[in-house]
Amino acid sequence: MNREDRLATPAEVRVARGHRPLVAIVGRPNVGKSTLFNRLVGRHLAIVQDEPGVTRDRHYADAEVRGKPYVLVDTGGFEPDDADPVMAGVRDQVRLAISEADVVLFVTDGTAALTDSDLEALKILRRAGRPVLYVANKADSAARAMEATDLYAAGADRVFAVSAQHGRGMMELEGALDEKLPASPLEDTVIGEGVARVAVVGRPNAGKSSLINRLLGSERLVVTDVPGTTRDAIDTMVTRGDKQYVFVDTAGIRRKRAVSAPVEMTSVMQAIRAMERCDVVVVLIDVNQGLAEQDLRLVSLAEERGRAILVGLNKVDSVDAAVERAAVAEAHRKLSFAPWIPVVKLSAKQGKGTTSLLSVVDRAWESHSKRVGTAEANRFFEEVVERHPPPTNAGRSIRIYYISQVGTHPPRFAAVTNFPEHVAPSYARYLQNQLRERFQFEAVPVRVSFKPKRRRPDLDREPE
Repeated sequence: MNREDRLATPAEVRVARGHRPLVAIVGRPNVGKSTLFNRLVGRHLAIVQDEPGVTRDRHYADAEVRGKPYVLVDTGGFEPDDADPVMAGVRDQVRLAISEADVVLFVTDGTAALTDSDLEALKILRRAGRPVLYVANKADSAARAMEATDLYAAGADRVFAVSAQHGRGMMELEGALDEKLPASPLEDTVIGEGVARVAVVGRPNAGKSSLINRLLGSERLVVTDVPGTTRDAIDTMVTRGDKQYVFVDTAGIRRKRAVSAPVEMTSVMQAIRAMERCDVVVVLIDVNQGLAEQDLRLVSLAEERGRAILVGLNKVDSVDAAVERAAVAEAHRKLSFAPWIPVVKLSAKQGKGTTSLLSVVDRAWESHSKRVGTAEANRFFEEVVERHPPPTNAGRSIRIYYISQVGTHPPRFAAVTNFPEHVAPSYARYLQNQLRERFQFEAVPVRVSFKPKRRRPDLDREPE
């Protein structure tokens, strides 16, 4: 691929449509990384067990420090001399997390001397040149915090003695993390605002590069039958008629147990980055394999981030009509939690369905940024409430006064009500579906929140 074809790498375009910086927690086994992960995220996500090596795969979660959102990565324990192939894979995870991260939290056991593993990790960190916060964990008391000096002796300029289990020292660590994170997202100055950004994600050998080559009309991306050929997320401009698209091809994503080779592990992180800087996500699947659990995880990740989503059922040229129909029906069944996601049949090899794919991308992109006027939204709302008023909940008679759109990317609406906490989730889903149907929001999640009615200040004053 020519230099001019690569518009922006994940490192060059840090934020577009809400991209979050990435923070990696690294260190040898049993120093409390997963406990620190749970403490920073604010909920119990990572498995915590008092034995080495419990965390084998990177664990991702969205987190926030003092109003700044970021993605936190919990890695497996670092053991540079361990001959166990599982530990070798963990070692690769650590190196790759360091190479991809914006900030690294290097964690040691503050109650024990540094090991050869700690010292080896320190060497890798210094070569990586990433911002690093050095954390001495398990400092459960002031006396133990005073004893956590080994990292200073090894060359750390500042050490945060913390107890992730009890929360001791976390305020200072979070303050330092706040300083290390980017102050504000960088603007995407490489790609214009009038161009749809489309991330193509999926498992290895689903045909992602073949699809983009077909759209380009040239063999610009390397295509082979060997899974995992694509190593990086690549931005490629596609022009069709008077429209332009930026397609981001990503390396194949395997399920966690199969992610062992370094190039595949870094591809997972790159795919997440690609999704966060795109408007539309195409989850591409092989019709012969069907929609698997890993594909559904990608769908959920894209939905959580508010992206427009469609599923591409590729390689339909390799099956007969009956198998094709069964695959489409099965995909819709597995997507029943998000029935608004379209399934597009295509063959990247023959070019079948690519025009339909771009048409759905166009409509999804338009829906992602569509705005409905307040007057129009409330005319719709009056009809909906009259036809199906909100049900009484916990003895409360729910009244909704008006609704308005408060944001795009994805479309977000706020409804003002007397008891927002008592609006039934089923009624919220009903409003979402009605909004989607009336205003033709296609292939995008629609968010509806409920806010209390504000009292007039003059009614809050005591009578004279």
